[in-house]
Amino acid sequence: MGHPLNVRIFELSLLAATIALTIALSLGAAPNSLSAERKTTHQHGIAMHGELKYDAKFPHLEYVNPRAPKGGELRRAASGTFDSLNPFIIKGVPAHGRNLMFESLLKRTSDEPFSLYGLIAKNIEVPDDRSSIAFTIRPEARFHDGRPITVNDVIFSWNTLKTYGKPNHRLYYRQVTSVDVTGSRTIRFSFDHRNPDRELPLIIGLMPILSEYHYKTRKFDSTTLNPPLGSGPYRIGHVDAGRAIIYDRDPDYWGAALPINLGQNNFDRIRFDYYRDANVMMEAFRAQEYNFRQEYSAARWANDYNFPAVANGKVRLEELGHGRPSGMLGLVFNTRREIFRDRSVRRALSLAFDFDQINKMFFYNAYVRTKSIWDNSDLASHGTPNGLELALLEPYKMQLPGEVFRMPYSPPKVAGGIRANLKAAQEILYESGWNVRNGTLIRVADKLPMAFEILLVQPENEKIALSFSRNLKRLGIKARIRTVDTAQYQYRRNTYDFDMIFNHWGMSLSPGNEQAFYWSTTAANQEATRNYPGVSDPVVDHLIHSITETRDPDRFVATIQAMDRVLLWGHYVIPLYHYNEDRVAYWANLARPKVTPLYGYVIETWWQQSNHDNPD
Repeated sequence: MGHPLNVRIFELSLLAATIALTIALSLGAAPNSLSAERKTTHQHGIAMHGELKYDAKFPHLEYVNPRAPKGGELRRAASGTFDSLNPFIIKGVPAHGRNLMFESLLKRTSDEPFSLYGLIAKNIEVPDDRSSIAFTIRPEARFHDGRPITVNDVIFSWNTLKTYGKPNHRLYYRQVTSVDVTGSRTIRFSFDHRNPDRELPLIIGLMPILSEYHYKTRKFDSTTLNPPLGSGPYRIGHVDAGRAIIYDRDPDYWGAALPINLGQNNFDRIRFDYYRDANVMMEAFRAQEYNFRQEYSAARWANDYNFPAVANGKVRLEELGHGRPSGMLGLVFNTRREIFRDRSVRRALSLAFDFDQINKMFFYNAYVRTKSIWDNSDLASHGTPNGLELALLEPYKMQLPGEVFRMPYSPPKVAGGIRANLKAAQEILYESGWNVRNGTLIRVADKLPMAFEILLVQPENEKIALSFSRNLKRLGIKARIRTVDTAQYQYRRNTYDFDMIFNHWGMSLSPGNEQAFYWSTTAANQEATRNYPGVSDPVVDHLIHSITETRDPDRFVATIQAMDRVLLWGHYVIPLYHYNEDRVAYWANLARPKVTPLYGYVIETWWQQSNHDNPD
């Protein structure tokens, strides 16, 4: 069942703000005028929708143990390798652990759809129309070298990331129209009031803050294995290039006592060891080479946790519920490739994927087939469009597939064997101008063969790809499977040098500007975005813009559902599966809080305990 979404409940204050803004506009006041500025309020945080859960005097978050002991070591495993400690550029493969070192002005909570509270910033000022946001920096906020965080560091961070940062940083931060220093510790970012985007203040609040002093003698847009300077609870303690990285907790961390941080960052050391083989990684866990693991494989969860440490209670296995959307894990068609440009062809190939057989043979029927990008939430599209959603889609009726309006989306099912699906696929391909000649499917018009490569980085996905390719072969399609190392995979994915890949898009309960990074025409034409399918659809572009523009909660939900429906019927992805709980395995000297928040467990709230410790 979907988690009840509290974005549907806007409080009277939001209605009052809407009325006030309407009155101001009717009187001829521009959103950036003095009248709008007078409505500016001082706040300890900001919610994308509705009201904040925590008031200005909250002692700590509800899902932490404020008395959690400090000490010990959290040891984790990662697959592949790394060759850089710079996580902000597209070059290189960065090491895990960015969030341990770098901080933002505001910090997100895990028990609200999208709310931020002061971290480096003590408080904020936001007008009703959200045409700007001002931050007051805490005087105690420090980088690891002891230098205070200043407004100049904030300006430097914004300028640097919008110029040299990853494409999502450039996309977001270039929407700022002006930056003004309004006090010794206060800075204001303003936005274009003619194109309102109510999420932009929150996005700026999450901007990582870099040290201007540190980068005076260092090149920002290069990979490096020299430890960067941050301000967070941990510093880099040791680097074994490509193999391991250790973070040491900063005993003098400036923000340790803040309510937003209390009960978190409890381990003295956090270590990531890198493994190139999933089986070796599993054996390392059994040998207690690392002590925490989230399990993504249903087969391994069913078969590989029967060793003595589990039986005698030294290793704990838990399935922790959550209320976040499933996101979309799928086989991605790169529509930049000629063979995949036709939606009907993509639909036909989707019929050859036998989820039921794969789920039974490889995963013990543990998975749920994903039917929506926002499955497991109220944001998922369902049934046929009606009401607000229908009103949003009807102006584009001639541009959209007829199925969008006639029937609910559902991934192709296999009943009584794959043969009927393959026959249906064959008929669609024939109608689309493809036919089999000498055992090979070709496009009749130009003799283009239907042959492509499924690019993998995780060997465990090979069995899924092989099952799919065997069915495709019966249609005369040659699907090669190639597994490459992490660095090559990341480069090819960033440059869209692939035919088909596996990918997972994680989703929140408050979708916003990141959707442009995933599905927009702009992202399709720019390297290193997450628009891997190459979606370039003016209807999708319009819906993305509407998501961040609307103030009405029902219209917001309807817009998400409409975009979900359009993307699903575009057949850009063959949906795979999801699991509605997090499966975690950990050695019993680790402990966690009793409360698991909306978005699932938060490893930063865990701790290491001795036998005499009270776990909560």
